[in-house]
Amino acid sequence: MVSDAKLRTGAPVKFYRAAPGNTIPAGQGTSDDVGLAGADAAGLPGAATIIAIRAADLVSPCGRVPAGGDRTALVVAGTPGIRAGEQLVFVKVVAVAPAVVRRDGRIQAGGHPADHARLGALERQLDELAGPGVIDEIAARATLTGKVKGEARRAMTAALAIRASVLMSVLPSADYGEVMAALLGDLVLVPWHRPYQVPTGKVLWTWRTALGAAPLAGLQARLLAAVGIEHRDHDYRAVHVGGSGHGLRLGSIDGSVTRVPDSPANREAFGSTGTADDSAPYPQVRDLLASDASTRGTLAVASGPSGGAKAEAEQALLDTMLSACRQIFTADRIWVMDRNFPGADRVARMLATGTHVLIRVKSDLALPRIGAFLPDGSYHSYLTGGPAAGRWCRKVRVIEYDVDVDGQDTGEMFCLITDLCDHVSYPAAQLAAAYAWRWTGSETSLKEAKSAITGAGPSTGPIFRSQAPELITAEHAAWICGTELIRSLARAAARQAAPARKGRLAGHKVQPRQVSFTAARRAALASIRSGAATASLPAPTAEAFHHDTLRALGKRRIVIDRHRHRDRKTKARQAFPGAGRGITTRTATARVSVCQPAAA
Repeated sequence: MVSDAKLRTGAPVKFYRAAPGNTIPAGQGTSDDVGLAGADAAGLPGAATIIAIRAADLVSPCGRVPAGGDRTALVVAGTPGIRAGEQLVFVKVVAVAPAVVRRDGRIQAGGHPADHARLGALERQLDELAGPGVIDEIAARATLTGKVKGEARRAMTAALAIRASVLMSVLPSADYGEVMAALLGDLVLVPWHRPYQVPTGKVLWTWRTALGAAPLAGLQARLLAAVGIEHRDHDYRAVHVGGSGHGLRLGSIDGSVTRVPDSPANREAFGSTGTADDSAPYPQVRDLLASDASTRGTLAVASGPSGGAKAEAEQALLDTMLSACRQIFTADRIWVMDRNFPGADRVARMLATGTHVLIRVKSDLALPRIGAFLPDGSYHSYLTGGPAAGRWCRKVRVIEYDVDVDGQDTGEMFCLITDLCDHVSYPAAQLAAAYAWRWTGSETSLKEAKSAITGAGPSTGPIFRSQAPELITAEHAAWICGTELIRSLARAAARQAAPARKGRLAGHKVQPRQVSFTAARRAALASIRSGAATASLPAPTAEAFHHDTLRALGKRRIVIDRHRHRDRKTKARQAFPGAGRGITTRTATARVSVCQPAAA
């Protein structure tokens, strides 16, 4: 439906994308010939694919404001009554922008497409968590360097580059150009008053270099702080530690390494693990993540090189986290950690913040028993630390238990220490069960996050794609933001999802970990590609799109608590043997020699 009303410069206009070749006359088939005939019958002139209609001229044909269940299209005011079988052009809103009317009568859009591009459902979650316009606020303070200078409007803006970096971190199969095409979507089809094309991969690389790591690091800090507040405001606990009046939130801390491309700069900056001479095929970044065990939500991250002269082990990263992220170590939270024992002095530093710990220790750590065994089977012991001149001693509680699984020849022995010495409020069996959530809180969380960058770089498996250390730092921050926004989307979907009506979880509220991370990532990408959340869309329209996204995602649930057990071995045989750093690629023309009979 096209309005014949005269448009003036500055009037708000809605732009739509039309697909004339797909219009089908009522009651007929779907062949190409019939579709084209339907387009001719609709009377669409020329090859234009965008229809402009004054926003003020759009009305509801049913005489009232359409509700969510009305399922009606809007029409232009003054349109005669539409009869069944008439050819209509059904279009979707791409953007709302001021009209620019050229002297020859052409209608174009004012503004810049970068001002309309958004990260769909992910940015909606970001705005709800950290306040509206966070990315634009950070971009306005960014200092551009290198080849991007001045304030002239270009194909890119700082805010668009930040959004592209976040999208790139969860779209591993796409190159730079494909990332920009997905982010801008149908906005490039709008006839802007200045011609616009999707920026090339080189343009995005130039802007990423000009931005540096600071804007994305700032976005990560803002987001993770907001996630911490969200977890305090909502009780997501799927596991309870402590009796009535003593309940604690369970967190998990664990480390991991992620590969980066093997450029000389990356190897010098990050080093590698697994070999004494730094001969591993790829350099690696080491991370220490603190997450909520019930939601797998990331609360804090500390990162550093994995090898070389600047190598930082998980223990050193824990020191960094205790200093830089002290706000997460609260008295209402207990942290589970694995056998890479942080040492008595670090445990003392953690406990000095008021938080609590539940740590598995190695068999060679001496834990002398103090007094008799407690009624729950645990016992008291002590840790010692500090310099020789000022040794200290701290009382701890020790829980020892075996885990046996049907079909397994031998069980596994676990030894945990905790500062929770009250065996009545915190029974040993409850703490032993809580420690098992380390796999959910850390191992599964890390595996989910790495699935978003699997195949992103020059090798299979999880790997970053940037060749320069500063770009790796920026990409890493964008990856933390992207994966945490996906989890935030899953949490929002779980909050509004209806409980199951049958099965073992019937009547129970939906837990965030029931919503598939992969499904949440795909839903987020679909919301970006569909253009259903550009900045200029009317608020009710954007809200309806987001509600539909959450409602559909809330149904994408996985089966939890299946108590599956398997040895840490791969089921697939590797196609090629592993190669070290020294493997080379040869560039040469192949020579073909046809076999001939041997000379007589």
